[in-house]
Amino acid sequence: MKKDICSILGIKYPIFQGGMAWVSESTLVAAVSNAGGLGIIAGANAPANYIREQIRKTKELTDKPFGLNIMLLSENADELAEMAIEEGVKVITTGAGNPGKYMEKWKNANITVIPVVASVALAKRMERCGADAVIAEGCESGGHVGKLTTMALLPQVVDAVDIPVIGAGGIGDGRGIAAAFVLGASGVQVGTRFLASEECQIHENYKNAVIKSKDIDTVVTGRCTGHPVQVLKNKLAKEYLKLENGNADLEKLEELGKGALKKAVVDGDVDNGSLMAGQISGMVKKIQSVKDIIEEMFNEYEDIKRNL
Repeated sequence: MKKDICSILGIKYPIFQGGMAWVSESTLVAAVSNAGGLGIIAGANAPANYIREQIRKTKELTDKPFGLNIMLLSENADELAEMAIEEGVKVITTGAGNPGKYMEKWKNANITVIPVVASVALAKRMERCGADAVIAEGCESGGHVGKLTTMALLPQVVDAVDIPVIGAGGIGDGRGIAAAFVLGASGVQVGTRFLASEECQIHENYKNAVIKSKDIDTVVTGRCTGHPVQVLKNKLAKEYLKLENGNADLEKLEELGKGALKKAVVDGDVDNGSLMAGQISGMVKKIQSVKDIIEEMFNEYEDIKRNL
């Protein structure tokens, strides 16, 4: 490892919990941080007052480090960037854009900044603008995805920058952690595995859909819009892909997907909701506590190290 990400952030295990929209709220975030990882609140397109509330609730539930993910294309990204400073957030991860215009303010507030990248070019740009580390996320991940696989992207990013690189996408057990480390990662980010945690507040129907899924049960929608998203196959995904393949206009596609994630997370509508999940969904077979998930993954990793 180029640098020990645990020492940089003050965490026990080099594992981040992905900032999943409508999913990564205070209960899950605090559970991950209390278990020794880095919990991350999802900013997404949520109102600033809601995010402020989640930050304060997380502080009540843990005294360990946690982070905030800001989607830079969000209408309220500027507001969230300022609020993170006001609320004393110590770690910010970013996605969907360049955080350069916020960097000086964040650095002056002693915030560790770790952007998510899907290409070598973006990783280099983030390093130049002062990022402390980057998260190289492959297209195996759930939610919004890039084009390259983790296996291809991660080592190229590691070779291109001199800051720590966190591997993300397709990591769900100790084997995935070992693979990421061999490819040069300083840590890993995990999302889908935490969907099946006791502390995750998504609807039980959503959790059960992840647990019942098989290896070929994810699909990527939205490629024609420029915002591809990996989800579990269901009625909504099939309708969306049918419209895409029929060259439907963007307005129709936008209307179909409007509010779909909330339908899955809050209402448990597994037919018409957007069941964002990664390609490792088929490996997730049971609901466990966050603590058990993290400890199991790193115990597996240690066994692999001993047996290599």
